[in-house]
Amino acid sequence: MALADHCAMMALAMAIDALVGWPGALFRWIGHPVTWLGWLIALGDRMLNRGRSGWRRCGGVALALGVIALVAGLATALTRVCPGVVAGGVLAWPLVATRSLDEHVRAVARPLIEGDLAGARRAVAMIVGRDPDRLDGAGIARAAAESLAENASDGIVAPVLWGMVFGLPGIAVYKAINTMDSMIGHRTVRHAAFGWAAARIDDGANLVPARLTGVLFALVSVAPLRALRVMARDARHHRSPNAGWPEAAFAGALNVRLSGPRIYADRVADEPWLNSAAHDPDPTTLIQGLALYRRAMLVLWVGLMLGAVPLWIA
Repeated sequence: MALADHCAMMALAMAIDALVGWPGALFRWIGHPVTWLGWLIALGDRMLNRGRSGWRRCGGVALALGVIALVAGLATALTRVCPGVVAGGVLAWPLVATRSLDEHVRAVARPLIEGDLAGARRAVAMIVGRDPDRLDGAGIARAAAESLAENASDGIVAPVLWGMVFGLPGIAVYKAINTMDSMIGHRTVRHAAFGWAAARIDDGANLVPARLTGVLFALVSVAPLRALRVMARDARHHRSPNAGWPEAAFAGALNVRLSGPRIYADRVADEPWLNSAAHDPDPTTLIQGLALYRRAMLVLWVGLMLGAVPLWIA
């Protein structure tokens, strides 16, 4: 397929996801492609993550390459069995998380606005790994805003970008890479060596999308120059080589401070602030952040539609 076909596929996938998400009845019936990937990765983790550090690293490399090859092969076979833009868009639909990300962050914003900290803590625990019981209102809003910014990049922009370039195999392989990183790409005793390959591959796959997401946030904000300035200044100080870009742009766009020290179950992470001179986020920030996110996703979708113009006029 040509680039225009891929753009049309991704635009269709985004549109379907925005309209219906992934219905609960469908999930109960067949699950979800990410849960299928999760089962495969968990199986590989149990089988290969053994022995000394060197053997664990080799096992992790083998798992990463094996999963990528398997997913690429299956996706390529599907494009041959089910050719065309419409079929490709439907197959790519569950690999875009536009609606679910919006719903998860709104689930935090609603109780936070109502002053229900317990409900907000339960909701934010669904999307972040830090200890929710230690979070006050500002901490909950900050965690949700960071999750919205980061996941806009690796949950929507990155898969759509790789799908635009390589079609269904591109978006499927990216989703496999990102799922591996979320499951085994951690610096824990068990996964520091085994997840090394998954984490490095994920870093490479998100290099361009993370920066593009930051630019998108800046362009659709009320203060694009401030957002770009904060991103250029603070993104590189983030613990992640990629997550800092959308998060810093988000912080600058909303004029709040993000990141900073946080408490996980077993440790305290003393992270630097993004946009440190600004105030802490609050419930209003999340509402503004969701509006910013929706505008950015709309611009991304319009860009895909423009990229598909040669297909429409052919």
